[in-house]
Amino acid sequence: MTDSKTYSQTSWRLKDLYQGFDDPKYEATFEEITKSVQGFQTYREQLTEDISEDLFINLVEEYEHFYRLMVRLDGFAQLSFAADTQDQQAQSAVARVNQFQAEMSNQTLFFNLWWKALDDKNAQRLLKASGDYHYWLVAMRNFKDFTLSEPEEKIINIKDVTGVNALNMLYDSITNRYSFNIKIDDGEQELTRGELMALVREPDPDIRARAYQELFRVYEGDAPILGQIYQAVVRDWRNENVNLRGFKSPIAVRNLVNDIPDEVVETLLEVTRQNTGHFHRFFRLKAGRIGMDKLRRYDIYAPVEKSDKKYDFSEAADIVLESFLEFDPRFADMAQQIFNTHHVDSQVRKGKMSGAFCATITPDLTPWVLLNYQGRPDDVATMAHELGHGIHSLMAQEHSALTQHACLPLAETASTFGEMMLVDKLLAQETNQAVRRDLLFRQMDDAFATILRQNYFSMFEKTAHDLITKGAQVSDIADAYLANLKSEFGDSVEISDEFRWEWVMVPHFYNVPFYVYAYAFGQLLVLSLYKQYQEEGNAFKPRYMEILAAGGSIAPIELLNKAGIDVTTAEFWQGGYDVIEEMVTALENLA
Repeated sequence: MTDSKTYSQTSWRLKDLYQGFDDPKYEATFEEITKSVQGFQTYREQLTEDISEDLFINLVEEYEHFYRLMVRLDGFAQLSFAADTQDQQAQSAVARVNQFQAEMSNQTLFFNLWWKALDDKNAQRLLKASGDYHYWLVAMRNFKDFTLSEPEEKIINIKDVTGVNALNMLYDSITNRYSFNIKIDDGEQELTRGELMALVREPDPDIRARAYQELFRVYEGDAPILGQIYQAVVRDWRNENVNLRGFKSPIAVRNLVNDIPDEVVETLLEVTRQNTGHFHRFFRLKAGRIGMDKLRRYDIYAPVEKSDKKYDFSEAADIVLESFLEFDPRFADMAQQIFNTHHVDSQVRKGKMSGAFCATITPDLTPWVLLNYQGRPDDVATMAHELGHGIHSLMAQEHSALTQHACLPLAETASTFGEMMLVDKLLAQETNQAVRRDLLFRQMDDAFATILRQNYFSMFEKTAHDLITKGAQVSDIADAYLANLKSEFGDSVEISDEFRWEWVMVPHFYNVPFYVYAYAFGQLLVLSLYKQYQEEGNAFKPRYMEILAAGGSIAPIELLNKAGIDVTTAEFWQGGYDVIEEMVTALENLA
């Protein structure tokens, strides 16, 4: 790792993709993809059951070539839109690329359909020669029973452009233009959602309550519209995947995309239901620590100490990089590479997409990281989390563009592990006992947000999809969400009625249905891995590195089995909750 340097909050640079939408290379990429796809179509008549291994691999390599180019186009449009969701040029670019993508996908669809329909004997023959493309090809055949005819698949690709894709852009454009007004210190302030949500971690209970109330005031105003968008997304998901393709349930689609058996996900959710008591204990403990009889839902993330600890952006970057360095120098080098290439957008700006993410475009490009950094301890944790995603991608960059990305549940491995390394680092260097206590309580706050909250989100999604199929109104979905919250918190937390609208402000419900259990899967998996690391030290690292370096080149269950982890059993998931119980007990024993 290079010497310590000063890091400043900036927007990211996208010039590693294109100089701008007027860059001649941008238009040239559309033309190159079109020509490549035209060339690819000449293979159609050669796709027979006795195709040679060499010709097959050559065909897949050509497919990867224009796939990489398409991902560059899409990445540039999407990252430009994320930087400013109100930018009309970026909005138009996303729509244009979506349309182009659908058209090119339709022209190459014949390969996908031929490969799924190929007999097992010849498929196995070709798989043996497929090298790094092996798992991508296997995963494609997993969808054999849910694939429609070529004309039907083409219609779905085209209708998505002006259907569900357009609905999601509409949702993002509406919700990212919101501003929030709140009175603080005798002055009215206009805030972004990220700035407003920072207030829910304030020591003042009145400010916490008013922040949530303002959040829901704004979202509830558009709830009938946002709810209609959600209903349309859900109906589209069911119409295509259950009614046309024949999946047995809406969540089964995501499970197959993740290549995680339905039974494993159901076991995860059931074990979660059985372990809500650990979190209820924590909420009661926290209420006592902050001098309340019972927490309100407003107070879930309240600090236990009146610490106003803030971290300058450069200081935060140094701490995160140091925590990675102490684990392995390569991790620090990779994280610093993301900073050095100016691929981090950390500023808080009106119109910028809220939240945080890491975007991996192709293996030869350093990932891009979006943050909305405000200096709070959880902002530092978010930095470690998103840089962890980047490290995961860079660890797997030797793979093809088709096999670099881990499936969603494993995609949270390095990010969550990175957060845990950071907390250990902060605890080791912090001498103020109040701050140390706050860090430990925040660790449980994060465990709640990542495990219990996300799994109950998944349970709500299952209910909502079912209700909408039966003709539920937006208010019925809100009622179901409130009932879900009450089941999640039991009698340990008081829940105000306005939280019934919380579901309309969760983008994953719209953009990636049933994504959310991946967070809980990843967090519980990492608790297991991190415990192994604490017990084994350096002996653990090669096994962990192997998981990250595999990217998406191996089936997740197989990859974890190689590391001695069996996620198919209730005992495995219970082991993660046992760690949670230990954390709560440790907090109860704190002086």
